[in-house]
Amino acid sequence: MPTTPPPVAVAPERTSLPVRTVITALIGGTLLLKAAGFCWDFLGYYISDGLGHGTTAAGAGLTLFGIGWCAGQAFSGAVTDRLGQRTALIVFMCFSALACFALALTTSLPALMALSLLLGFTMEIHRPAVSAEINDSITGEAARTRAQGWTYWAMNVGIAVCGGLGGYLAHQHGYQLLFVANGIACLVFALIARRVLTPRPRAPRASASLSYRHVLADTSLRWITVAEVGAMICAYGLVSVLPLVMVDDGLPPSAYGAVMIANTAGVLILTPPLMRVLIGRDEEMRFPIAPLLAVGSLILGAGMAFAVLQHTTLGYAIAAVLIVPGEICYSVATGAYISKAAPPGATGRYQAVLSGASATASLPPLGIALALNTGGRPLVAAILAASALTAATACYPLARALRARQAPEPDPRTAGREPVPAAHDPKEPS
Repeated sequence: MPTTPPPVAVAPERTSLPVRTVITALIGGTLLLKAAGFCWDFLGYYISDGLGHGTTAAGAGLTLFGIGWCAGQAFSGAVTDRLGQRTALIVFMCFSALACFALALTTSLPALMALSLLLGFTMEIHRPAVSAEINDSITGEAARTRAQGWTYWAMNVGIAVCGGLGGYLAHQHGYQLLFVANGIACLVFALIARRVLTPRPRAPRASASLSYRHVLADTSLRWITVAEVGAMICAYGLVSVLPLVMVDDGLPPSAYGAVMIANTAGVLILTPPLMRVLIGRDEEMRFPIAPLLAVGSLILGAGMAFAVLQHTTLGYAIAAVLIVPGEICYSVATGAYISKAAPPGATGRYQAVLSGASATASLPPLGIALALNTGGRPLVAAILAASALTAATACYPLARALRARQAPEPDPRTAGREPVPAAHDPKEPS
């Protein structure tokens, strides 16, 4: 089974290394970063179980993480488009490492809340830069989508590996070791970016003057943002909702690790065949973006609603496998949208908006904790199902907006006029 992207059509060389090597290195760096992303995966466990502050405090910390994530995405998208991918990745990953090392030294609740905000700001700000490099380097919609899809594959596998490995290490050696390892991984990714990327010239004037107001004028971007918020509330349940309900069941971190290993196995087994079915090897996508995103959202919602009603490690593991096809459909649809819709010089901002949607989806843990304490698990399951239905519903206007983008615009010089008949050639018979 391949663990690197298949061959893709590439644009002319802009670095000292082959483009395929650069993209593979960035996808590998993303996998490393996610596999060592212990600060995010175990922040809730660290606050509630490791330091004894309780599930409500853990939910508050995860919510602040999401707020910082939203702000960090907006900042990183603009910096990427203005200064280039290399500069953005090096600077952002160094700040991320400092936040991880600080978490290993923090125990007081007020400091943890402030650090949760900082971690959210720094931990995901690499995503616009990686996405922009893919769009700038690869030609062809399907080829770009395959590379974007493998990036999301790396993220999904990394998150699942992080849970499995981190659960074991936390149980044996405590949380501080995890956070230090996370910081080291951030520094390694910064070194990868410095090695494989070259500085970009300053963005053109038109690109530099492009603001988020202009980007958000795209109707399709607004609707896919709504859909992604609903879908990712369910998808991020693996790292936000599951720790809360598993702590409520009295299950140790090692049980959470076993669940994430099951999710990893599902992703490794199902991703290659489903990627071939959904994308294929041609230059055109096999399925429209909006229906694919709707199907993925419904699978994610059903799987996570089923998960919160479980009480055993086996039940949680089965649910973690059931959501995998939804994760893959979501990843392919999102990658296809970025490769198709983002104009040159604005890929960082487009990816930042979609990553910001994911960040918004990470805000509900405090509400989930309160719902768990007041309405119990059926209420949490209903919230997740409603989020998935909202995402699927938003895919209908998204499809209309995407069709409108493809329709040719009428010529304002001839709008409202009758067609002018062609001049009669006297040499032709009437």
